[in-house]
Amino acid sequence: MHPVAALAKKALEAYIQNGEVISPFGELTPEMEERAGVFVCLKESGQLRGCIGTFLPSCGSVAEEVIRNAIAAGTEDPRFPPVNPDELHHLTYSVDLLSPPELIHDLKELDPCKYGVIVASGNRKGLLLPDIEGVDTAEEQLRIAKMKAGIQADDDLDIYRFEVRRYC
Repeated sequence: MHPVAALAKKALEAYIQNGEVISPFGELTPEMEERAGVFVCLKESGQLRGCIGTFLPSCGSVAEEVIRNAIAAGTEDPRFPPVNPDELHHLTYSVDLLSPPELIHDLKELDPCKYGVIVASGNRKGLLLPDIEGVDTAEEQLRIAKMKAGIQADDDLDIYRFEVRRYC
C-alpha cells in the first residue's frame, strides 16, 4: 500500500477504534507535503463504502487533507452508515490528489477516463472523479455530476476538469 493510502487507513482506524484524530506521522512523502484537493474512497468487497473529499485544498498539507477526509469518508458520507470497527479489516483505500480545476468551453476537452469533472451553477457544485466504472462518455459524466449537485438540465453551467494522482 502506498504511504498516502496507508495514512488514510491509519487515520480512519485510529478514529473508529479510539476516537483519535492522528497527526501526520514520520517522514512525509513529497506529495504529502503539497497542498491539493484530496478525495478518500473506501471500498468493501469491491463496492463503494464511502467517499468524501475537497476539490480545493482546505488544510495546510495533503497529509492533513487525507486524515480529515479519511475520517469523513468513514463517518460522514450521507449515502452510508458510519463504518463500524468490525468492517475495518475488510476495507480498501484509494486516495486521489486533484490538480487545480480548469474551466473548459467544449465537451471535446473532457475525457472521463483521464479527467474528473466539476459542474457549477450558482452555489451548487457537483464533482465526479475520473475513471469511474460504467462512465464512458463526457455526457454521462456531466449528467451524473449535475444530478449530484441538483442542477437541472437547462440551468446555466460552468464546467471544470481536473486530473488526479491516485494512490492505493
